[in-house]
Amino acid sequence: MKKYIDIIGKCALFEGIERDDIMEMLNSMKARVINTSKNQIIFSEGEPAEYMGLLISGSVRIIREDYYGNRSIVAEVEPGELFAETIAAAGAENMPVSAAASEESEIMLIDFRRMLCCEANDRGRIQNRLISNLLRVVAEKNMILNRKIEIISCRTTREKLLTYLLAEAKRRNSSEFEIPYNRQELADYLGVDRSAMSAEIARLRRDGIIESKKSRFRLLGHM
Repeated sequence: MKKYIDIIGKCALFEGIERDDIMEMLNSMKARVINTSKNQIIFSEGEPAEYMGLLISGSVRIIREDYYGNRSIVAEVEPGELFAETIAAAGAENMPVSAAASEESEIMLIDFRRMLCCEANDRGRIQNRLISNLLRVVAEKNMILNRKIEIISCRTTREKLLTYLLAEAKRRNSSEFEIPYNRQELADYLGVDRSAMSAEIARLRRDGIIESKKSRFRLLGHM
């Protein structure tokens, strides 16, 4: 576990906690690291919600499928970030979404219930810090979800696409950036038809609003 401490220490859940205390706490919680292959399912919708994940390396996508099997990408998880923590904190019995590795990844699984009764030294102080950190993480995830709702609430494919690209440019503080999705995945994230979205990207290029090549975009400032 020690070899992962650098990335673990950067996770918002453990902010303000000494590394020795983090290690002792993880041992007490019996946290474990798993290695996954590309497209491997980590959590499946409907299975018991027992763990939250901490992505150490690679990437993970949170996915929801409707009754007919239509897929929607809810979120993209980056190294050092938690996932399924809001589900565990809410006390849900079953996973309402699935989590899948989008490339070879290393993931730490943490039992949420053990986290709340860990036996590390100075337990009360550490637990108070953990709960405070977790509250902030959940609040930040709620803000991200609100941004996603703002995007998918747009009426047209063009509006959804531009709202997403503008949000990414603001987040990266750059007019040129690369998104973590290919065309089908972007359509799944926006909740639109891939062909209609690709046609809209072509129109935005023709109108001089964007430049794009595969997953790389550049906003030209002619909105």
